[in-house]
Amino acid sequence: MPRISVKVEQIRPSATITVSAEAMRLKAEGRDIVSLSAGEPDFDTPKHICEAAVAAIHAGQTRYTQVDGTPELKAAIAQKLRAQNELEYEPDQIIASNGAKQSLFNLMMAVLNRGDEVIVPAPYWVSYPDMVKLADARPAILSATAENDYKITPRELANSLNDDTRMVILNSPSNPTGKVYSGDEYRGLGEVLLEHPKVFIACDDIYEHIYWGDGPFRTFLNACPELADRTVLINGVSKGYAMTGWRLGYLAGPADLVAAMRKIQGQSTSCPSSISQAAAVAALTGPQACIEEMRQAFEQRYRYIRETLNTIDGVECPECDGAFYAFPSFQAVIDRMDAVRDDVELATWLLNEAGVATVPGTAFGAPGHLRLSFASSMEELEDAISRIRNALSGL
Repeated sequence: MPRISVKVEQIRPSATITVSAEAMRLKAEGRDIVSLSAGEPDFDTPKHICEAAVAAIHAGQTRYTQVDGTPELKAAIAQKLRAQNELEYEPDQIIASNGAKQSLFNLMMAVLNRGDEVIVPAPYWVSYPDMVKLADARPAILSATAENDYKITPRELANSLNDDTRMVILNSPSNPTGKVYSGDEYRGLGEVLLEHPKVFIACDDIYEHIYWGDGPFRTFLNACPELADRTVLINGVSKGYAMTGWRLGYLAGPADLVAAMRKIQGQSTSCPSSISQAAAVAALTGPQACIEEMRQAFEQRYRYIRETLNTIDGVECPECDGAFYAFPSFQAVIDRMDAVRDDVELATWLLNEAGVATVPGTAFGAPGHLRLSFASSMEELEDAISRIRNALSGL
């Protein structure tokens, strides 16, 4: 029987997808499960975006497009970056893909070689390290501490860089912590990276619109414009516009790098869906009030879930400024449970005993934590927290 490739054998299935699938399986069997595992807004895609997609179908826009996206979509992305981020990009510096995830994957395939190293700050999104491995490079996990607000410092970054370092990934607001780098914090990291000209900076801004911190959202290049020749911005419409299933992300960066990614995409998935591209144009250029409505709802849910989690004995839930995840420490709970040794076993225990699906922090490089998505209705959140409290009350 043909052998599976070594690179596939060394990667893990996505923990978030695995937990969500298990929750759905249990629901299908009739179990009463509340799932806080998926990173997916519970809102419907706004009506004007759906109407634009329907109009595109009726207009016959159902054929292949340019590999990197239609001129209309790339113009809309450039206008968004100009108006919202104060950054200038030409069409040849932009590529649209089947989700921000593919944009990041194509970037790694275009940049990394065997022996290269990528600095991945932890806690990290579950797919970062395995994407690096698929590109034949090595993930170098740089663990951020609670004392530093789960953000890496310039000194930590400087001590981690070496001759093999080819890329640094920065994710703000963060999945899973919801932490956001300030302009000054980005500037400190940028001053370190200025001394390392071989290193690319991948800035994952997919949760940009789900933000409630003090002051306006700042992306890395707002603080470090002199690093534009080796920085890429990754974003999309999935989170801010409740368009996860439309699979439309994009990347902006140096033209030569985008050209290399275009070659990779042309030999893999080719263009994104023509209908999704038309919908994304409507999202980026149409009314933006829907973003604020959803953002306010997420912030309200965040305030509730953080406050209530912190009333449970042994649970510590820190503040955050964005995304739709709580990332509390359950280590004190684990320490007093005889039948549970770590966060992975605790997540399984809560699924079986409380009927609540969470994702263990180990999947994000942060043992002792659980990630709870609050991209659910307030009623579901209240039910889930009540179940967790009741299940843990007898310990």
